Amino acid sequence: MDYKNTLNLPRTDFPMKADLVAREPERLKKWQASGLYERIQAQRADAERFVLHDGPPFANGDVHIGNALNKILKDIIVKYKTLRGFSAPYVPGWDCHGLPIEFKVTQEMRKAKEPGTGGQEPGVDAAAIRKACEAYARKYIEMQRMQFKRLGILGEWDNPYLTLNKEYEADELRLFADIVEQGFVYRGKKPVYWSIPCRTALAEAEVEYRDHVSQSVYVKFPVTDRPATFIVIWTTTPWTLPANLAVAYNSTFSYSLVHVANENFIVSSRLLPEVAEKCGWHEYQVLRSLDGGHLSGFEYRHPFANRAGKLFAGDAFVDNVTGTGFVHIAPGHGLEDYQLGSKHGLPIYSPVDDDGRFTHT
Repeated sequence: MDYKNTLNLPRTDFPMKADLVAREPERLKKWQASGLYERIQAQRADAERFVLHDGPPFANGDVHIGNALNKILKDIIVKYKTLRGFSAPYVPGWDCHGLPIEFKVTQEMRKAKEPGTGGQEPGVDAAAIRKACEAYARKYIEMQRMQFKRLGILGEWDNPYLTLNKEYEADELRLFADIVEQGFVYRGKKPVYWSIPCRTALAEAEVEYRDHVSQSVYVKFPVTDRPATFIVIWTTTPWTLPANLAVAYNSTFSYSLVHVANENFIVSSRLLPEVAEKCGWHEYQVLRSLDGGHLSGFEYRHPFANRAGKLFAGDAFVDNVTGTGFVHIAPGHGLEDYQLGSKHGLPIYSPVDDDGRFTHT
């Protein structure tokens, strides 16, 4: 007996096989031919508005899984609001500016360099690079537009906003002018991540880290008016020492004044055994203990530059885990250094040029 003949099942022309690869393009073509999106907007023209402001993808490659997830989730929201009776237009957009496009274009220019350039980037003026970047962005805008439409996302695909459009750039300038007029813009200095090959600042999100073993050094800073007495700092970035303008301590720590040979050193009491071992202090004598109140009035001489500096409390970042209990402060080279330096009116000093080389200052 064929048991399926004994079941009371509904009869339908709906195909048993989905065959999405063949059927989805047909369905999308039907939506486009019938003007589905436009008809929906016309039907909801007088309804309450719901606008989803789309943070745009970057126009520098094919759509990846992150782009797809982003767009599909937004499409679900827009379609849900439409089904709830709202007028929910969707205007897609693209971010057409930035380092990734410029970097890719200059890479291609280097590959297509003129003969005899010796591997150097050919002489191309800024206008030519900008023109090539625009062409590159428009190429991927068109590619991504087709890919997003293939995902079934409805929107004003023939009228997107592009950050390279002159109208968009003009509106940005007007908005910036309004911000300036209200006094929210000022000129100043702040340490930023910097790409030496690209000669440009980098956003923190663009920086990738890998494990790295840094060369570290202990450095003694002579204490002013106290002969043969030194503050000892430990740093994993010795190249920032030329920019040192202060030393930070922790006001809650106990420090020791230690006599070694013919010199006196000040270090954290807790870290003293570790420092003594690494510095080869086989025989040392603790002369006295010091606290934040003692250190707050100290001044020192830079170990190799002709200038003096002061000690400031940096309780938020000076710890007793590694080092000496002191942190050398270069306001032009680190966020914590910058914040402490700004608090105490120190200059934001960074004697390094755009190529990552020390400058004469």
